[in-house]
Amino acid sequence: MNKSLSNSSDGFYERIKEILEGARKKVYLTANKEMLHAYWNVGREIVEEEQKGKNRAEYGNYLIKNLSVRLTHTFGKGFTTSNLKYMRKFYQTFEKGHALRDQLSWTHYRLRIKVEDVNAREFYIEEAIAGNWSTRQLERQINSLYYERILMSGKQPRQAELEKKVNRKNELQLSHFIKDPFVLEFLNVKENEKLAETQLESALIEKLQQFLLELGNGFAFLGRQCRITADNDHFYIDLVFYNYILKCFLLIDLKTEKLVPQDIGQMDFYVRFFEDKIRQFDDNPTLGLILCTDKNETIVKYSILREGTQIFASKYKLYLPDEESLKDEIRRERDLLEREHNLSL
Repeated sequence: MNKSLSNSSDGFYERIKEILEGARKKVYLTANKEMLHAYWNVGREIVEEEQKGKNRAEYGNYLIKNLSVRLTHTFGKGFTTSNLKYMRKFYQTFEKGHALRDQLSWTHYRLRIKVEDVNAREFYIEEAIAGNWSTRQLERQINSLYYERILMSGKQPRQAELEKKVNRKNELQLSHFIKDPFVLEFLNVKENEKLAETQLESALIEKLQQFLLELGNGFAFLGRQCRITADNDHFYIDLVFYNYILKCFLLIDLKTEKLVPQDIGQMDFYVRFFEDKIRQFDDNPTLGLILCTDKNETIVKYSILREGTQIFASKYKLYLPDEESLKDEIRRERDLLEREHNLSL
């Protein structure tokens, strides 16, 4: 076949393919939107019908069980008593049907229904859309208390400001990589296993997609063991990222031991070097993050970390603790921050 004809045929095929893929996407979005509103309306009908019953608990159980049998007979799978209860909760949780986000699936909303805190629920909605999270990614973020770790990591009085302005995107974006602790359970490291820094670095690179999810939206990986040279002396930064939303570099230093003052001084040097030699005029200030197994709050108090503007230190966990343990740790960290803030007044 003539080469020009072949190229023309390829272009024709690509145009047809684009039309069909666009139509398929619109069909999915339309169908998803209609199903979300249908489930919301089913939930509303259930709630309103239950309110007619004298003994609401007894009548509600009968109503849903009977409805499940009849709908399953008519429409097939998808109308179990459990799913109908989710629809009821869906209506009760999201009272404004017109405000439903059709970028999210029914499964996304089912996961959010389990989140009691209203601010947290709104946060997960916005982040799932912005980050195009799958339902599996969303479930992982909820289970690891992503929202709570972000709020807990804010320095006073910024903590209170974050809680009041949870929907201000840039505020939350900035705090994504200063959550404390980071949860790196996706590395599949045994709870008592000891890793060398090079092993931890390699494991993070191997699971880079999951690590980027833990960092937050907008990060691009630039390199590992990035060399910088000062007066013929070479130094190596473990991991370097750039955030295209915040428009800044993020330098990460990995430590498999407790934080010591030398670690802070080292990161301070890296950040200052990047500010002077690498950062462009339209970049925002370079940020440094030290990931360590533990940290001494007194060291934090009497170091540049206290300023909380460009250099941060966070603990990391190689396994996902149970929810209560993680909440206890978050509460302990928050109490430390509050006591420190009160003493400084």
